[in-house]
Amino acid sequence: MQGLNRAAAVFLAGAAMVAVPAQAQQAGLQISVVDAASGAPAADVDVIITNPGTGFRRVLKSDTQGLLRLEGLTTSGQYLIATSASAAYEAAAPQAITLRSYFSSSITLRLLPVGQTITVTGTRTVVGLNAVNAEVSASLGREQLTALPIEGRDVIGALVRLPNVVASTGFFPEAPSISINGSNGLDTNYLIDGLDNNENFLGGIKFPVPLGFTRSVTVLANSYSVAYGRTANGIVNYTTPSGTNELHGEAYALLRPGRPLDAASPFPRRDLSGNAVGESFERYQAGFALGGAIAKDKTFFYINYEFTRDRNTQVVDAPLLGITDTVTGNNQFHLASLRLDHRLTDDWTLSLRGNIGRVTIERPGGGLGGGNNTLPSAGSNQDRQSTLVAASASYAGDDWSYDGAVQYARFRWDYGEALAGPGPQVVIRDPSGLTAGVVGHPGYLFDSLEETVQTTHRLGRRSGAHRLRLGADIIHSKFSLLGGGNPDGNFVVDLTAAQLASLRGRGLDLTAADVLGLNPVVANYAVELRPQSFGTDQTLLAFYLEDEWQISPRLTATLGVRWDYDSLTANGGGKGDFNNFAPRLALNWRPDARSSVRFGAGIFTGKLGYAVVSDALQRNTTAAGFLGQLGQLQSRGLIPTGINLRDVTFDGNLTVAPPCATVSACPTPAQVQALRGAATLGEARILSPTGYDSPWSLQLSGGYQYQATSTLTLSVDGIYSRSRNLVRLRDLNAPAAFTPNAAALTPANIALLQAAPDNATRAALAQTLGLVRSQAAADASRPVALVAGGARQIRVSETDGRSEYMALILQAVKERGADDYGFRLSYTLSRLKNDTDDINFRAANANDFSTEYGPSANDRRHVISAVGYLYPIEGLTLTAAGLFQSGQPVNLVPDARIFGTQDLNGDGASFGENFVGNSDRFPGASRNSARLPWSATVDLGIRYLLLKRIELSADVFNLFNANNRSGFANAATTSNQVQFGGGAPFVQRNAGPPRQFQFGIAYKF
Repeated sequence: MQGLNRAAAVFLAGAAMVAVPAQAQQAGLQISVVDAASGAPAADVDVIITNPGTGFRRVLKSDTQGLLRLEGLTTSGQYLIATSASAAYEAAAPQAITLRSYFSSSITLRLLPVGQTITVTGTRTVVGLNAVNAEVSASLGREQLTALPIEGRDVIGALVRLPNVVASTGFFPEAPSISINGSNGLDTNYLIDGLDNNENFLGGIKFPVPLGFTRSVTVLANSYSVAYGRTANGIVNYTTPSGTNELHGEAYALLRPGRPLDAASPFPRRDLSGNAVGESFERYQAGFALGGAIAKDKTFFYINYEFTRDRNTQVVDAPLLGITDTVTGNNQFHLASLRLDHRLTDDWTLSLRGNIGRVTIERPGGGLGGGNNTLPSAGSNQDRQSTLVAASASYAGDDWSYDGAVQYARFRWDYGEALAGPGPQVVIRDPSGLTAGVVGHPGYLFDSLEETVQTTHRLGRRSGAHRLRLGADIIHSKFSLLGGGNPDGNFVVDLTAAQLASLRGRGLDLTAADVLGLNPVVANYAVELRPQSFGTDQTLLAFYLEDEWQISPRLTATLGVRWDYDSLTANGGGKGDFNNFAPRLALNWRPDARSSVRFGAGIFTGKLGYAVVSDALQRNTTAAGFLGQLGQLQSRGLIPTGINLRDVTFDGNLTVAPPCATVSACPTPAQVQALRGAATLGEARILSPTGYDSPWSLQLSGGYQYQATSTLTLSVDGIYSRSRNLVRLRDLNAPAAFTPNAAALTPANIALLQAAPDNATRAALAQTLGLVRSQAAADASRPVALVAGGARQIRVSETDGRSEYMALILQAVKERGADDYGFRLSYTLSRLKNDTDDINFRAANANDFSTEYGPSANDRRHVISAVGYLYPIEGLTLTAAGLFQSGQPVNLVPDARIFGTQDLNGDGASFGENFVGNSDRFPGASRNSARLPWSATVDLGIRYLLLKRIELSADVFNLFNANNRSGFANAATTSNQVQFGGGAPFVQRNAGPPRQFQFGIAYKF
């Protein structure tokens, strides 16, 4: 079946190349021609549009409103817009403009009347304005990207220079490193040339588009066209480079040498995958790009390959086994891309794009600094393998345009590939109970596979003052996951002094077989009962209609409606969420040729991450005890009557712990399969009895742009977004609410609690003071009791979360032009409040989400981004990039040194607790009620072009070596955003990267 799917995808891609018009490189161009003296539209003017790089040439006349429009253009090359001399107007010199995929760029030509001596104030050509719609967006072009100091050529890291984008706190190390509009980074929709590039299991980018395959990158924050969707939040769209008639390219090498050049820091850094690395970290990169013509003016190619190797030394600190040594891990990135463009006729352009990514993150054992006793035999690799193939074409007629595409994508994510192969994991403890070392398997499985086929079609028709577009966008994904615990068993064993001594001298080569061969005492033995792949499909349908109405030469109204359907909403007891009609309105008024006023309003529908359903399958069971619990919940009205419980349950992964005294007495994995029906779970999931609703947002925006000169554009935008149907967790078997007796937190009682000899004693005393509820007491208040084969917590993902975002954005963008400087300045004043931050977010107390509504983990109040480009002499570019942000929210949690536990209400830990930070809060503290201090980072980039071909570069990140406790990409588990309440001293767990250096050399032609 898998081979059949691939063959079908290849066939469809080939068919699209031959006959199907496509979207992937499609772009538009709107040209406005005005009389420079009167500002009136200049009608019936011959406008010459050429693209020397591709041989494109078209001459069109402006209409009665002084406008002309081309759709279905390729993004290849650079377009030159000019007019010839006429009886009425002087000729206009060619003006250059580059196009962005899936967007209609605009340019205004101000023509000088013949024989008139007038003074034209401002610029004669206006290209920096959005004169088409109300889209709130910002872009970084190739010239800006190559001048910016960017670590490891990682384009995503550069997006924090744009408004509405901040570095994010994610909920696992590899989570997306940016947040748009303050929301979870997993909610962002990533596109390449307008086509899907999302890892759809959790979210985030599928193929990590490198700098060498990025012509420009755009962040769409609000009020974008109905052609974009599948998110209630923001979009990142890459426009890829292409070949032209002129052969061009580069070969480069990049080095991050690390210490001793880098500044020292007691806190770990993060590599490009989001995982922690130490001071030994080094990075080596090399690659090349080549573009040109296969047949002049007809067929073009562009190929890019980039290789990255990270080196990181970690310490294996296992003195009880006589081991104190180091191991070296190497991350490897192979990113290859190809784009082919062919001008079939003057109107038709065909295109083929391919991307292959092979990323391996090695975990060799050990850790940063001392204390980590994981040996190499328990090491693992994380593999991320992405393949995308897209075939496309575009038609650019005078009145008609048509585009469509087919893309096949495959993504495999093996999160814990055991370096030593299958086998048991063994945690070794000494006679005192201390962990001496960990050997064998990583202890878990997570190997997911996603295969996706996407097809898109859009028909455009000009009719008088109207430009109509009808579109369809369909994505079908097939998922499977091999996950859960270790099918060969995980052991915790207690060794005698003699047994421990017999293992000394084995060094880093110690294995699980060496330990199990001693037949030690077993403290715990756990086996995964169902090591099988399972999953389901997801189909995303979208149809849209849009009318761009040119009401007058200065006023454009765009009215559209989009309908989305996500097949995951029909899982469980649901029938599917079909009511996703999203109307949108955009108004663009141009008071004069140099300014634009915009207003946008609309509904934007998102999709569900497949993990919502996958978690409900994986952590599910059909044991009789569990079905009995669900039946009781149904009889109490907590599950709707009439729901067939078989529709919401599934034989998912389940780990059991059969008792055994020694290793030889432990049953084999095959012998414990009968325990499934009797095993009890701390938490189980079910599919939603009522199905799921698609998330959506109401978005409003208003803005003003003014092009002060030919190179300086000023703007102000205000945006508002209110989102609903966000995913969160509800415990159907939640205990009754519990409120700690805050009055008991007197200095005397706190001192008494802190003086207790251990946490058990401390927790018991806290219970007598009404500060803590025991788990037994909490369980007694649950709707149904825990039984054999059942679960304590019975959770379901619900789509009832909400958020509200408001922002004011001020921008000033100065292009270089003929000057020796340029800059980009932006200030964002914003606020995001929500009652869920992630799909595994739960209420701290008895499903009471009213007390959870507060600042998002990625909320900022003030963000100032300042980037300056200086060109003091020929060939030299200096770039200074500053980022200044107010601090992120802090969640105040209980201190076990006072309460004896962090689980004050006794409801127990939840799946994902360590990732999301769902712990109870300090008595009296609301969610995210404190703030970290401001952060300030200044980066410096130097580029010098030697002999017009060889570029030498040096980047310094965090030039002033600031100790930033906020404002950097981080994982929630190591963030400073969780602190003890009650006035406890601040504990710094992490910091933004210290001062670091990067050096490069490139040959460009």
